[in-house]
Amino acid sequence: GPGQAAMYAGLQELGVANGEDLKETLTNCTEPLKAIEQFQTENGVLLPSLQSALPFLDLHGTPRLEFHQSVFDELREKLLERVSAIALEGKVEERYKKLEDLLEKSFSLVKMPSIQPVVMCVMKHLPKVPEKKLKLVMADKDLYKACAVEVKRQIWQDNQALFGDEVSPLLKQYILEKENILFSNDISVLHNFFSPSPKTRRQGEVVQKLTQMIGKNVKLYDMVLQFLRTLFLRTRNVHYCTLRAELLMSLHDLEISEICTVDPCHKFTWCLDACIREKFVDNKRARELQGFLDGVKKGQEQVLGDLSMILCDPFAINTLALSTIRHLQDLVGQDTLPRESPDLLLLLRMLSLGQGAWDMIDSQVFKEPKMEAELITKFLPMLMSFVVDDHTFNVDQKLPSEEKGPIPYPSTIPEAFTKFLQENRIACEIGLYYILHITKQRNKNAFLRLLPALVETFSDLAFSDIFLHLLTGNLTLLGDEFALEEFCTGLFDGFFLTACSRKENVHRHVLRLLLHLHHKVAPAKLESLQKALEPTKQSGEAVKELYNQLTEKLELRKPSPAEVTETPSMELPLPTVPTPASR
Repeated sequence: GPGQAAMYAGLQELGVANGEDLKETLTNCTEPLKAIEQFQTENGVLLPSLQSALPFLDLHGTPRLEFHQSVFDELREKLLERVSAIALEGKVEERYKKLEDLLEKSFSLVKMPSIQPVVMCVMKHLPKVPEKKLKLVMADKDLYKACAVEVKRQIWQDNQALFGDEVSPLLKQYILEKENILFSNDISVLHNFFSPSPKTRRQGEVVQKLTQMIGKNVKLYDMVLQFLRTLFLRTRNVHYCTLRAELLMSLHDLEISEICTVDPCHKFTWCLDACIREKFVDNKRARELQGFLDGVKKGQEQVLGDLSMILCDPFAINTLALSTIRHLQDLVGQDTLPRESPDLLLLLRMLSLGQGAWDMIDSQVFKEPKMEAELITKFLPMLMSFVVDDHTFNVDQKLPSEEKGPIPYPSTIPEAFTKFLQENRIACEIGLYYILHITKQRNKNAFLRLLPALVETFSDLAFSDIFLHLLTGNLTLLGDEFALEEFCTGLFDGFFLTACSRKENVHRHVLRLLLHLHHKVAPAKLESLQKALEPTKQSGEAVKELYNQLTEKLELRKPSPAEVTETPSMELPLPTVPTPASR
């Protein structure tokens, strides 16, 4: 049939007889049996020692096909081993010459399933497969699929569109995985988005596949970085920045110097990676990072675009912001002002570079963003005054109370604080991390005091997924407060519900939180929340699904009808029904 013909395609070019030849011989001969015997002799395995052995196999009923197949498989294994050996021995030019000759001879058989592995193996070991052969492989879907990644790299490096088609589904998968973690139903303060170490993250499927596809090929690496930059610009999705850093560090783990030495961000990223692992920028590493930033030479400013993207990775921002909060607390203890701390100023410098990544890559103007003096002279001291307020209040609580009665916790916030959160991106980021910090400390008073400032923030940062993911995790530590009307009104009515209807993601995060803590909320409050959170026609599947899960959980919580029915009055002769007292 036509399938058979394809299977043996190319044999005739090599002067090897195939089925068609046998058919022709038999059609034009007088003694078929003699002709078959002669065909077998001419085209069989040409080993004198076998001539006598074959009739012996016939006696045992072993079909010739089976015998030839096993000899063939054996030879193919030997040939594959030999090809791999040739690729490693002798002078470079000679070994590649041998392989090229072999490819020339065998390529016409590439469609034969039995021979294909050998042809593929030869190509895999050739650092430069002839252009003509690559074009033939590219034009044939099945051949392209069967190719080793070493051959595909040679195809990809001159076909950006084809490479893009291969990479694109991986990038989609990566973003989806990140979003699934942020919206995961497991809410915990111990295991959150930022828990996995950088090394663990780099073992992820997508990073590993991309690393494998790139190999040591700088051209492909550059293409992937170009894809990531373009997608970051198009979507503003910061997870592409994470992938940019993870990919470089994955190649670093494998010691692929061909790429690491040409990526100008390598040493900076490596140092920052160590900080992310510790979730803190220590003084020694701070100096090192500063050295890289100060060392950007005239004419090389474009590297700032790449560094800003590395610093825009949420894992980097998280580390810088946590370190900033720790520094501020230390400064309160040392009675030092923010502007007198070079370490703090460096953290702010890196935060602005990271937060300015999109604008820099978009505008192609490569210079460090200017830091607003007020951030350092007004905003940070204000945060420090909040820390002092807490200390003062805690000390006051411990002092013996005189006639004046207990001092209430400060309930107002300076107007300037709210304004900073609305107008200054860096102030907003640090402010949000300060709120996460007090929540983690279970400081309910400070939390309720600052929460109103979050309703309107710079580009709605307080309603971003990463912040809400961390906030919901930290709120589990304040679980017992959910029984109190004041706390729930502040948190839900004062914050979450202000954005639920216009932001689908906020709706999802509130439902996640309630799925986790509904049993802590007062019944009346829970009922009004259930009404307020009901999905609308516009709501997406995720919201509906979460809402249904919550409804099911609440149904289970309702007392069963048996408990609600009144106990029959005792005149009835029903001694089996327990009286309310004994229950």
